[in-house]
Amino acid sequence: MKYLKHISHVAVALISLLALGSCMDADINRNPFETTQAEMERDNYIIGSNLKTLEAQVIPTQEHLYQFMEAMCGGSYGGYFSETRTGWGEKYSTYNPKSDWLKASFSDPIVNIYPSYRKILRIENAAVPQAIAKILRVAVMHRTTDMFGPIPYSKIISQDENADALSAAYDSQKDVYMQMFKELEEADKTLTENIMLDASALKKLDDVYYGNIEKWSKYLHSLQLRMAMRLSYIPEMKTEAQRIAETAVAAGVIEDNADNAQLHVAENRSALCFNNWGDYRIGADIICYMNGYQDPRLEKYFTKGAGKDAAGYYGLRIGIQPTGVSDDALISTYSNRLMTDTDPYIWMTAAEVAFLRAEGELRKWSMGGAAKDFYEKGIALSFDQYGVSGAAAYASNNSLRPSPYTDPLGKYNTSAPSSITIAWNEETEGNHFEENLERIITQKWIAIYPLGIEAWSEHRRTGYPKMLPIVDNKSSFSNLTDIGIRRLHYPAEEYSLDGGHVAEAVQMLGSDGINVRLWWDCNPNVE
Repeated sequence: MKYLKHISHVAVALISLLALGSCMDADINRNPFETTQAEMERDNYIIGSNLKTLEAQVIPTQEHLYQFMEAMCGGSYGGYFSETRTGWGEKYSTYNPKSDWLKASFSDPIVNIYPSYRKILRIENAAVPQAIAKILRVAVMHRTTDMFGPIPYSKIISQDENADALSAAYDSQKDVYMQMFKELEEADKTLTENIMLDASALKKLDDVYYGNIEKWSKYLHSLQLRMAMRLSYIPEMKTEAQRIAETAVAAGVIEDNADNAQLHVAENRSALCFNNWGDYRIGADIICYMNGYQDPRLEKYFTKGAGKDAAGYYGLRIGIQPTGVSDDALISTYSNRLMTDTDPYIWMTAAEVAFLRAEGELRKWSMGGAAKDFYEKGIALSFDQYGVSGAAAYASNNSLRPSPYTDPLGKYNTSAPSSITIAWNEETEGNHFEENLERIITQKWIAIYPLGIEAWSEHRRTGYPKMLPIVDNKSSFSNLTDIGIRRLHYPAEEYSLDGGHVAEAVQMLGSDGINVRLWWDCNPNVE
């Protein structure tokens, strides 16, 4: 994986642009790095430019990387988006994406983060920025391992300060997760020791929390909770997953929308994917659920499409290869993502954390409250995030169900993906675990839109939300039509540049097939 020579001019330009304006004011009295003024100015420039580069990779801000990773891959498999281009014979939604598209989810994150990550690690007396950099590396790479499985991780950072190679042996996904948890604990210790650091020390170097260490700490713990929950079905990890989750919650997680983890940008260029390019429209799955639930967030999430009879919220099924319909007809008929180029990039919200705590309580973990209360709080927080009212009435509704899929073009009609209602089942008799789990994951899925990779990962882990089968499965694995794709192939570039290490990774998996389940994808109820 000898990537350095493949760093694009675009990535280099991005790093240069992010560096501008990132130096700390010279008149700040407290110098947290305890260096000379000249060193401080130099190091803060390095820290600021490289921290911002790392932040730009968590949810990719470069529009083409966002397109391949979030819109095409996560959007399709997470039930949020579908492609409108009828001429695309190879695509994520039909389970046969072009090999070079996979590079955006695997090779590009590695190329884009490690030069900046190493530069921060090499600066002396920069413990807090280094802790934040560790959090960011985990935030980026846990998404990559959740798409592919084994990845280069523990061995890609050498003890040799002069080692800049981006080729390294792969770790198993278990080892990746264990190393990530270790690094998050290290970062947590540093943040705890510096919790009183004035935000002004890092304000200009950080476009997420503007140097607020307490908020970074809450995000770190929330990330631990998310990752611990991913391990909930692994028999030998259940006790450890519970311990990590309970420790994270006790330390303090995101509870209010004011603490949501989101990257603030001057221009959100992912808007081009939806407002200018017209390559995607909203997926049928999320429309079936939100239409059926009469969800007031519809008008905040989506534009109305122009159906044959009336304007409304219309979704496009994934995996279609329509004939006799133009791309323009698809673009004008189905709903679009409602967004502007000033929107922040959302990473993690208080609503997601509340739903994670609801699931934890459902599993008898100590999350600090009752599962039902956290479930309803998650709904309320999401409603508040989008400025809509009626959360209490919505959460208590026990009659509304997801709608059957009615295609406005009349080609792909089918029954509803699920019959799950919204209101929590409070009956004490009988086993309602699975029923309430479906509620939690379904409402979390609606709330975390448009985080497609996270939605896909949780769908694979739990089987929820239930989704419509894809129309045209062009892979060689027919058994995936109903349950969905389980992972991505390693890109062809990996085989040509780092074939030996890829072969070791494939041996860990058993094969490089998209039907192979990852380490945490072991729910016996998902078949």
